Amino acid sequence: MSASAGRPPAQASLTTGALARMLGVSPTTVRSWERRYGVGPARRDPGRHRQWSPRDVAVLAEMCRLTARGVTPAEAARLALAVEAPGPPEAREVPGLLAGGPARGGGNTLPVGTVRPECRGLARAAVRLDAPELARILRHSVDTLGPVAAWTEVMMPALRAAGRKWAAEGERYVEVEHLLSWHVAAALRRAADRAEPPQGPAVLLAGMPAELHALPLEALAAGLAERGLPFRMFGPALPTEALLEAVRRTGPPAVLLWSQVARTADRALARRVAETAWGPHGARTRPVVLTAGPGWTGPRRPPGALRPRDLPTALDQLEHLLR
Repeated sequence: MSASAGRPPAQASLTTGALARMLGVSPTTVRSWERRYGVGPARRDPGRHRQWSPRDVAVLAEMCRLTARGVTPAEAARLALAVEAPGPPEAREVPGLLAGGPARGGGNTLPVGTVRPECRGLARAAVRLDAPELARILRHSVDTLGPVAAWTEVMMPALRAAGRKWAAEGERYVEVEHLLSWHVAAALRRAADRAEPPQGPAVLLAGMPAELHALPLEALAAGLAERGLPFRMFGPALPTEALLEAVRRTGPPAVLLWSQVARTADRALARRVAETAWGPHGARTRPVVLTAGPGWTGPRRPPGALRPRDLPTALDQLEHLLR
């Protein structure tokens, strides 16, 4: 197939509403930027809707990227308008925006509340399904803030907003949540894998057998790597016998069991893990069990298990058990 197949003709243009949907901002925001900063379509035909050319779209997309990175709208407009196109105006296109087909982003932003600029940018990129920008923001956040702060201040608020949007809109925002989750997992795993493998007994991290959520475990692994603490990550939905065998084979000083929802929190299994011993006769050892996640609320926590309330507490408890 030719590289130009499916490309719109040079004169292809978009209405303000269609452009807003593609960029993940509201039409009101687009019109406000046009009125205040002059970021608008160069061509305006009397009696017709404003039509945004590929060059106009490129300028507005650049402004969206800059504001997502914390630049003020006024400065973002100045910088976006100053960017010179590498060719004639009609040749400057933004990949994924004018490549044909319907808009794949959402017309609404994710309501993240009062958060860091990186989180707002992450939410906007997720709605636009802008994978390169998601990766860039997450990489920058982990590198500058560290994985724990990046998780609590950037990733988690955006993920919660995506979850709320999904719940409110039905299946409409599933693709946004899935893309965001994949990139968050990739960023956390990158942070967990880049540290030098520490020596010594390692804690065991696992999701309960029926638990499919793994991102909090990925964040915990990245936090342990940042502190130079050894761990073995078994991920979500580890079957019962596999979990018990992993404890027997690795002899961990501590086992953290993640449960996102109440139905996956198996108190009896957690007790079996705490009773699993290893080592020679006369010197048998058992692990300390930590039950983490909202699924373990109330009476579901087994007696004697530690119950960290958040990621920093879990890291502190595991570090104490490893020292």
